[in-house]
Order: sequence, then C-alpha cells, then structure tokens
Amino acid sequence: MDIAQRIAQFENMCREDPDNDMAHFSLAGAYNQAARFDDAAASYQRCLELNPAMSKAYQLAGAALMACGRTDEAAEILKKGYTEASSRGDLMPRNAMAELLEQLGEEIPQVQAKTPEEVHGEGAFVCTRTGRPGNQMPRPPFRGPVGAWIQENISRETFDAWIAQGTKVINELRLDLSREEDAEMYDRHMREYLGIDEALYAELTG
Repeated sequence: MDIAQRIAQFENMCREDPDNDMAHFSLAGAYNQAARFDDAAASYQRCLELNPAMSKAYQLAGAALMACGRTDEAAEILKKGYTEASSRGDLMPRNAMAELLEQLGEEIPQVQAKTPEEVHGEGAFVCTRTGRPGNQMPRPPFRGPVGAWIQENISRETFDAWIAQGTKVINELRLDLSREEDAEMYDRHMREYLGIDEALYAELTG
C-alpha cells in the first residue's frame, strides 16, 4: 500500500471516529511522510484538542509547522508543549522541544520540570503513546524486540484500543493475515498507531 492509500484509510478512520485522538495522530504521521506538513500540523493539533496530555503531538506539530515555514506558530505550540510536558514529567518530548526552540532562536520557557513519579505517583505506569497513566501488560503481546518495547512503553488500555482499531483495518482492507504481505500491512498500521516510527523500528530490529 502506498502512502496515498494509507492516508485515505486514516482519513476514513478519522471520519468514522472523529474523537479518536490516536487516529488523528496516525493520520498526521502519514501526512508527514508524504511531506504534507500543513495537513500534518492540523491533524496533530486536532489530536491535541482531544488529548492535551499527548506531549509527543506538541513536538511533532511544532516540527511540521517549522517544515512548512510557519515558524511563529511553531514557536507558540512548542512553548506550550514544553510547559505541558514539563508539568507532566514527559522528559523526552520536553527535551526534543527544547532543541526545536533553540533551532528557532527562541527562548525556552523557564518552568520547573517534574519527574514522572511526582506527577503520577511512585511506581505508576505511564503510556508513552498517550501520556496517560494506565496498566502495564504482564507480558509482551508477541515475541521479539517490538513486542518487548510495547510491553515496556504502551499501556494495556492503549494496546486494547489498537486491537479494536486493528479489527477495522482488517475489515476495511480485507486482509488475510495468513498472507505475508497482508500481515506486514497490518503490522505497519499497528506501528503507526502505537507511535513506532521508522527510525525506532530500525533501531529495535537492527
């Protein structure tokens, strides 16, 4: 499936379930891969309207706005995202947004960063995909490094939401998972939904 077809499928998912923040996040990622940066920024911002806790979406929205030359808007959303991420203890996207603000020559907001433990309590499991506390899966959902990463980073609630979304993918695309090419297409949709980009996937499987 080429990028245009994948965009069409994600657009259809967003129309069917307009309040699904992760569907908008996945659509934004597909737009980004197609260098449709204005559309990507709009979809990331829609995701944030639905889930302001998703710090990664602030980072990626800012990067998309920078890519299409909308630097004032990029600085605004990155500063807001930096502040939000600091307040939630989301240190990785916070640091990434600091680097983007430096590239823009903007001052980094002077806010006190909290640790995840301060925000969610000692021992709380926070899903890196949604930024929300949840339950860690007791074991990886499947074998291999990708399954291990999912167990370490994705909450059971988010993975259950993917299973529901994945059923829609199977039905819409009429996938037969016994066929290698169909199984790979399903896995690609899963990775996009869970926020496993190509760089991370290569790192995990390389």
